[in-house]
Amino acid sequence: MIDFIQTFCSDSLDPYYNLAVEQHLMELVPARCCILYLWQNQNTVVIGRNQNPWRECRMELLQREDGRLARRLSGGGAVYHDVGNLNFTFLLAESEYHVQRQLTVVTEACRSLGIQAELSGRNDVLVDGKKFSGNAFYKNGEKAYHHGTLMVNVDKEKLGRYLIPSKAKLEAKGVSSVRSRVANLTEFSPELTCEKMKERMIEAFADVYGLTPRVLPKETLDHTVISTLQAHNSSWEWICGPQQSFTFTCEKRFPWGEIQVQLDVKGGSIKLARVYSDSMDWTCAPRLEACLAGIPFVKTSLLAAIQMEFQEHPVICQDLSCMFAEQEI
Repeated sequence: MIDFIQTFCSDSLDPYYNLAVEQHLMELVPARCCILYLWQNQNTVVIGRNQNPWRECRMELLQREDGRLARRLSGGGAVYHDVGNLNFTFLLAESEYHVQRQLTVVTEACRSLGIQAELSGRNDVLVDGKKFSGNAFYKNGEKAYHHGTLMVNVDKEKLGRYLIPSKAKLEAKGVSSVRSRVANLTEFSPELTCEKMKERMIEAFADVYGLTPRVLPKETLDHTVISTLQAHNSSWEWICGPQQSFTFTCEKRFPWGEIQVQLDVKGGSIKLARVYSDSMDWTCAPRLEACLAGIPFVKTSLLAAIQMEFQEHPVICQDLSCMFAEQEI
């Protein structure tokens, strides 16, 4: 039975920090307590634990526009966060975990604004048949959390551009996102802001649980633990390195010959490169295979390897660099 409830609102827009706070709060939440954590990220794509980032978003475009890519502990699909989105997390003991009750906080907060929200399927909340909240779930030992998005006034143009998978030929074995029609809550309540939505979520939290929430002081958190978790969350190994496998292919014809490249990627690195070419220079294909094998599957790494290997052949170097520069990876 929940005897007391707490709230914590992050003042950071850093996804790696905010996800670290979420993990730490899960460790801290006491028995018979539910914590409502409210947080926001700036220009961020967050993918599920088992997803392939190259399949889920345009990584290069996101990076070029100062966006961030993050991976969460829970499953589910890729989502886009900006300051027009409010994220919520319910953290509690697994024995007290009740998805319906937790989601009722969301629907009641919306209804207090005159927005008739309803649950749909396993993890979506809709208004007028359009999705504004996706939810995901995580359990570890005797603790659990349930988190989700609240699209208040999200930049849907960016959402659409970042979450459209690359047109490169990917044979991915990761989980793909299911993309639904989405809506902002401001379409139904034009004066709504994320700050107002925070207030309504806290009020609904109190009403649904029949308790007065206590604010969890920031001093309660162990910032050394959070810093360690934040470093892990921002690391290449965590974001792009989980052992998912896929194959990337590209090809192009140049004046000196046609070239086809097939890269087997696992754990974010190129495990095997296969190159086929009708170039008169028979050494081109095996040299490209050798220089690409073992490096991170990142455009800057690919270009650096090519420029190092073919620096004495400026035409081939330039052409190969242009071919890979055109790829959305």
